[in-house]
Amino acid sequence: MAVYTQVSAEALAGFLRRYDGVGDLVSAKGIAEGVENSNYLVDTTTDRFILTLYEKRVDAGDLPFFLDLLDHLAARGLPVPPAIRDRAGIAIQQLEGRPACLIRFLNGVSLTQPTPAQAATAGAALGNLHTAVAGFDGDRANCLGVGDWRPLLERCGTDLDRITPGLFSRIDAALAAVEAAWPHTLPVSVIHADLFPDNVLMLGARVTGLIDFYFACRDVRAYDVAVMHTSWAFDPLGAPLAGVGPALLAGYTDAFGLSGAERTALPVLAKGACIRFLLTRAWDWLNTPADALVTRKDPLAYLRRLDWYDAHPEAFA
Repeated sequence: MAVYTQVSAEALAGFLRRYDGVGDLVSAKGIAEGVENSNYLVDTTTDRFILTLYEKRVDAGDLPFFLDLLDHLAARGLPVPPAIRDRAGIAIQQLEGRPACLIRFLNGVSLTQPTPAQAATAGAALGNLHTAVAGFDGDRANCLGVGDWRPLLERCGTDLDRITPGLFSRIDAALAAVEAAWPHTLPVSVIHADLFPDNVLMLGARVTGLIDFYFACRDVRAYDVAVMHTSWAFDPLGAPLAGVGPALLAGYTDAFGLSGAERTALPVLAKGACIRFLLTRAWDWLNTPADALVTRKDPLAYLRRLDWYDAHPEAFA
């Protein structure tokens, strides 16, 4: 989450009047965490909501896929926040020149350093998600899949060396190895593709919310597990957290299962995930507007993870 587009109190109050039962505006606060869309925490006279304005990286044409997916998952009991429809039945609005949705607020906190018990529960939640999407027929290609990483690397170019010397060459070589080994025959399904700790809300070891589905797509299912491993099994600086990675895999396996071929592919998938998030963080690091209310994330934290996976091929055994 982040804030790129400013919303006035007057515009937001008028926006809320499109809905039945949401009450009148009391307060709104921009949320600085995240990098994709503009988000506000909105309190009204009746409840609390999240207002999301979709910025340029999210294609407005993809929004029906995301919202249909949330409706599908909510109907199957998953703790996700479907968009609220206005009195005309419309979920996707326009506000300050951006597509916008009003979303029910979910209780819970996102974790900075999860425990093994919390990681196991979160892994099981991903397994439950993979079970629930089996009947969902929506389709969306991964806009940041393995075929998109080299063009992004080339767009960043040697500006990467402004972050740390030699970074371009290091990622160029790592990406070539991942591209050569990428497993194209594993099972495919709809995946979240971004289930970081800040996209899972928890109370204790209980998952109360799965949020921010705006990278959801149809891709290699085990890649979703790899993305989650790279984000949960390390602290924010990229140092491994004892016991968290194995607990995450155990929770997922108990809830959904991992085939031998999927487990064998996880090291390559995890290295690919490291490259993907390093590159998008680097792009944002180099190009985020100076006046955006956004917390830039350290690209080098994912270089440290990539180095760790290189040094620990047994991590998924």
